[in-house]
This record gives sequence, structure tokens and C-alpha cells, in this order.
Amino acid sequence: MPERYAVYYAPEQGSELERFGAAWLGRNPDGKPVAQPSPPGLDHEALSDLTATPRHYGFHGTLVPPMALGGGCTRQEFIGYIEALARTQEPFEMAPLSVRPIGSFLALVPEDQAGLAHLAEAALRALHPFRAPPLSAEKKARRAKGLTGNQERLLEMWGYPYVLEEFRFHVTLTGHVEEEARRAELFDIVTRYAIGVTGRPWPVRELCVFHQHDRQAPFTLMHRSRLGTGRDY
Repeated sequence: MPERYAVYYAPEQGSELERFGAAWLGRNPDGKPVAQPSPPGLDHEALSDLTATPRHYGFHGTLVPPMALGGGCTRQEFIGYIEALARTQEPFEMAPLSVRPIGSFLALVPEDQAGLAHLAEAALRALHPFRAPPLSAEKKARRAKGLTGNQERLLEMWGYPYVLEEFRFHVTLTGHVEEEARRAELFDIVTRYAIGVTGRPWPVRELCVFHQHDRQAPFTLMHRSRLGTGRDY
């Protein structure tokens, strides 16, 4: 399987949100392990199991979904395109986050997504020419989860069904929790634990490139591109 790249929102280095995410998932953006807490009502082993899936991808919100490079584009060229794109986009404040259920998992979701949706669309359109076509197995797996007609159209056009008008920004906190009562219990636990990072805005000042050597390897932060023209803010 080819290596993949993704463009994510990730909290700024050293920020309280980055520290929260690293501790919650048990890893830094670069993949180094971090000791996980034991929130009231959730022991360490249970938290480790609950966060196994998001730990693989890192603490992030997707802007451009994972992609293998196509058309002869090299890693260096891809980073150059992202740097050029970032200079055309202005930094902004993300609306306050709250813990919300999305299907069978829990995530941090902003109150408003307009700025993030604009940035995601700009990045998707700018970088799509360098995306290798998705493998048939990838498309089959997407369809197995059930897609609407519009999502099927987006999958065929963009290689991913949850872009443009289907884009919903979120920072995944848990894997799937099928039992509704357990999910409700976890919602209360996670909401209390995340109180220090919810209900307040967070800056969006970078495009963060994450890299995956192969499908078994975790995604790790490879590069940060500052938004705007390089002035201080």
C-alpha cells in the first residue's frame, strides 16, 4: 500500500488544546506516547481501548482527507503546493467547541463551521490534482457503510464522500460505541473532562500535514504551514 498524506487542523504547538488531545489519545502529534489520564468514571485501560481508533490518526480535524500522491508529485512538491495555498488563506478563530455524539462516536464540534468549511474547500480544490485515484477496495469500504446519492457523487468526483456540502468538521475523541446507554454515560464523562477546552474559541493559523507510511502505521505530523502572508499575529 502506498504512503498517504492528509491535511488536518491540529492545535498549535504547546497550546492547552494540544496538551489535552495528546493526553486524551495517549500520543503526541509526532507519534510519541504520552501518559493517559484516568478521568472520573473511566479507568486507564478503558480509556486506552476507547481511544484506540482516533489514536491511529492523531488529534485532528480533517480538512483534506488522506490521499496517496499521484501524477508524479513528490513529497517536496506537495509541501510546496501547501505552503503556497496557506499564504492565500487568512487565519481566523474557530467557534467554541463542545462534545457531541456523531453517530456512534464522540467528538469535539465547533458551534459554527463556516470558516473551516471555506478553508477545507480551498484546500480540497487546490490539492485534488495531486491525489491518486482511490483504490477500488477503499471505495467499496466507503459504500459498505451506506452513502446517499450525493455522497456517492462526491466519492466518484473527489475520492471521498464527506467533502464540500457534506463536510462536517469534528475532532474525534472515541472509537465507535454501539450501546446507546454506554455512549450516553461516556458523553457525560467526556464532557466533564473536556471542560477546560470547550466553550471557548481556538485559533486556526496553520495547515498541518500528517503522513502515514502504510495503512498499518499511525498518521504523524510532518509539516505545519502558516496561514497568511507571514506577518505576526
